Amino acid sequence: REERWRWGAEPPPADATADNAQSGAVRATVAYAVSLTGCPRDDPLTDGGAVLKHSIHLQSASNPGSGSRYGYRMYAIVHPAAMECASQLEEVGYELLVRDVPVPVGEIRGDFLRTRVVDNGCCGEKEYIKLHAYTLIGHPIVVHLDLDTIILRPMDVLFDAMLDTATAGGGERAATDIPIMFDKPLPPRVDAYFTRDYNMVKPGKPHVGVQGGFLVLRPSMEVYNNFADIIREGNFVEGKGWGGLGYGPFYGSLTFQGIVPYYYDELHPDTAVELNRCYYNAMADNPRDKKTVNDVVSGKCRDGREVCEDCREIDIGDISTAHFTLCQKPWSCLPHSQDMLQHRLCRRLHHEWFKVRADLEGKNGSGNYQPDQFFGFCNSSGGRGYIPIEQVGIR
Repeated sequence: REERWRWGAEPPPADATADNAQSGAVRATVAYAVSLTGCPRDDPLTDGGAVLKHSIHLQSASNPGSGSRYGYRMYAIVHPAAMECASQLEEVGYELLVRDVPVPVGEIRGDFLRTRVVDNGCCGEKEYIKLHAYTLIGHPIVVHLDLDTIILRPMDVLFDAMLDTATAGGGERAATDIPIMFDKPLPPRVDAYFTRDYNMVKPGKPHVGVQGGFLVLRPSMEVYNNFADIIREGNFVEGKGWGGLGYGPFYGSLTFQGIVPYYYDELHPDTAVELNRCYYNAMADNPRDKKTVNDVVSGKCRDGREVCEDCREIDIGDISTAHFTLCQKPWSCLPHSQDMLQHRLCRRLHHEWFKVRADLEGKNGSGNYQPDQFFGFCNSSGGRGYIPIEQVGIR
């Protein structure tokens, strides 16, 4: 198994003292990783990476005001196809880990997976490089995020539960503080946290994919190799998903969004926790399958319940992490100024992203488009109105 891992490269060691943490107050150093499968045309990597990193910094032990006891270290898992632009993340403080897919497509034994995976989801088989997050075994916990994410509150309660659940009764206190979907109990041992993307399936579907932009995991070479074995076997049945058990088809089901729930729900049950997406990986999504008109919701709950909370009504002060998908990217400079349920939370979340950027640069920008909302970093609505970060080498 170790030899198979070396098909990529040795996992980097963790710095136990971590330059970015105050060692006396730190319980552990958490690895934060993003994956780069290619070079985007319109998304500014420097800006997304720098603001995400600074939001993590502000909610870590490096900032005494956060109250957190966890340090951080930043990594970028880079597919060889993305090397041309990867230096942009290195310049803002990410350690680059160049990794190819865990299993070459030609080695996948299942015909359907081998022939279809390259065109599945956002990035085809390259999406599998996210699984290299499991190889960061020098850290007790890894958080894998998309670059269009922001951390708004410390995640200590999640980390504490992961480290404490191995102790008898250690997770009981934490369970009351963690918003778990369907009010399920915390398992005896927590190896992962994720949220599901109910927007990608019909209401009531029994197996729903994970949202690919958020995964908190316990790193393990054994788990990494297990995932590689699953991919190599390629037991994805057309119309029936992984193992022929209903883990697909849905968006990205042949890759990360499908293989992760198959692993934790089917092969290793009661080792992972589905978090309430209103508070973690919040996307301000409509919980029902029909449009919201004049703040009146209608339709069936996408998660199968008769009654479901509307994440768009959550107080932003209760949100720990947000993901800019439905709200669109902050650098699109969209005002979301309509006084509608679909826009209010998006406007607040965008405001927070620009607030973190202003704190990072130590100043507001010179842009004149809604400066109270965008802190002077937009000249007009739309991507062309965005004013990019000028300072290179922000760490």
